[in-house]
Amino acid sequence: MAAHFGRRLRKGAATTAVAAAAVAALSASQAPGATLDDQGRQSVSDATPPPGETADGGSATGNSPYYTDLPPLNSPNPSPNTGTGPVGTGEAEAGIPATVLDAYKRAEAALREKKPGCNLPWQLLAAIGKVESGQARGGRVDADGTTLSPILGPQLDGNGFALIRDTDDGAYDGNSAYDQAVGPMQFIPSTWDWAGRDGNADGREDPNNIYDAALSAGHYLCRFDWDLSDRRDLRKAILSYNNSTDYLNTVLSWLEYYRKGTHEVPDGTGALPGDRSDGTTPRPTPTPTTPVTPSPRPGTTPDRPGGSSPSPSPKPPGSAPPTTPKPTTPAPTTPPTPTDTVDHLEDAGTATLTAMAGDTFTQRISARAETDAGKAVARVRIRFSVYGATDATFAGGESVATVLTGSSGVAVAPALQAGEKTGAFAVRAVVVGRDVPGVAYRATVTRRAADTLVRTGETALVCTPGGTFAEAVELKATYGGAVADKVAATATLVRSADDPAENDKGPYFKNADDEAVRTLDGLQTDADGLLRLPQLYADDITGTFLLRVTTAGGATLTVELTVAPAETESPAETESPSPSASPPA
Repeated sequence: MAAHFGRRLRKGAATTAVAAAAVAALSASQAPGATLDDQGRQSVSDATPPPGETADGGSATGNSPYYTDLPPLNSPNPSPNTGTGPVGTGEAEAGIPATVLDAYKRAEAALREKKPGCNLPWQLLAAIGKVESGQARGGRVDADGTTLSPILGPQLDGNGFALIRDTDDGAYDGNSAYDQAVGPMQFIPSTWDWAGRDGNADGREDPNNIYDAALSAGHYLCRFDWDLSDRRDLRKAILSYNNSTDYLNTVLSWLEYYRKGTHEVPDGTGALPGDRSDGTTPRPTPTPTTPVTPSPRPGTTPDRPGGSSPSPSPKPPGSAPPTTPKPTTPAPTTPPTPTDTVDHLEDAGTATLTAMAGDTFTQRISARAETDAGKAVARVRIRFSVYGATDATFAGGESVATVLTGSSGVAVAPALQAGEKTGAFAVRAVVVGRDVPGVAYRATVTRRAADTLVRTGETALVCTPGGTFAEAVELKATYGGAVADKVAATATLVRSADDPAENDKGPYFKNADDEAVRTLDGLQTDADGLLRLPQLYADDITGTFLLRVTTAGGATLTVELTVAPAETESPAETESPSPSASPPA
């Protein structure tokens, strides 16, 4: 660490000053009352959440090493124009490779729609991407956003790092002994298993793809209903990514720097970071190219370019014949993992998936991992993902769930929760770490419905001509005996029990313009299944009229309305004399 500390000192006072300025500016705007140390960074007591505030005991990166370079002193604002002139240090650091920048902005847009309360700024993703991988090693990605060579952290074997033994059979990091952080946002495999998202709609979640990694990082930072515009939630989210106070301060510095202005640079031309928190100065892996073998010059051997080695001397006559080389013992092969033996997935008896909006699907999705001979494979990770225009999620509010197969080779997904969007959508099951045929399931969300509708009161609904009904009509809707909330309903004054057409006379409602209307659409039951209709009025026509209320699902109730003149007191009856038994004389 002494050597590492020395390198940080040799960076000069300018770098230290910009760190202090950046963190101080962010503290002033988002963290009033926070204390700063002599380097302008938040103190440990301010940066570390109190016990119980962190999301969990782990992190997205497994607390792997990160780049410690700090932003330059000169501000990136205003952004430089595209041209051929020299670019200053601040301008170079403010440049973000085009594909990488696009991935950050697309992730912000997706989270704005999916989790609007999170308030995720793309500059936060850029700050984390800078600290984790130097923006995918300066934007060394292909047209689809996949890194040209893998970006791997050191193996987490407990030797100076956390001890995290292999969790993915080497599927993501190529290491079957210990886990390593993977990709431009440096996810460890066990976190990627549940946090991985498909950000470029290619049907797979690849931690080495910047679109997938950026969207996954956004979802990771937005979990637990954190609001990143709130100082405390922002700090908790960053610390959950890598639980280090220095990491927090470095990310906050770059966040403030990028908020002042950035610009787009061509892929592969971004500034490369230097120092890392583990005291090393890693060099970017060169992009693999196809080697070109030049033709040998006369007098040189083909396998020694430049002919630096002389040709071998001829053997003297009578020398011993060459010996037959001994057969080499083949290197021991690594036994296949359970994942390696999977040939395909099968539907494990999932029934029809239908649920009413807001309800939980009664059926659970299940998939069975099998070999090419149809034998069940246990201990294989199956990823279930929700696709389509739907807000349905698995229990916990996530659209992705990873489940380990049991001894029967079957993995059962968490219960699906229907949202408010109706219609069909898909759920897909794939094997984590293998490109083998998966299984697709079709699910349907129907609108909320009621099968029973009753009046809550028993008073007769009577009104005089031209008057107002004293009692409003209130109904209660149920479905299967349970409260039917948020159910759509329509109320219509009909002509007769056999004629559902709208009546053009008799009782009526009023619209916002105080006009008579006899049909009300867009009604909805409340959380208790109650539906209270607006005030009813009567015109001058007397008689008995019918109000019919119908709901989604087919529940119907017809209510009788009476319009009659007010009752008047009838005259008292007079007594007539009793007839005599016989006429008078």
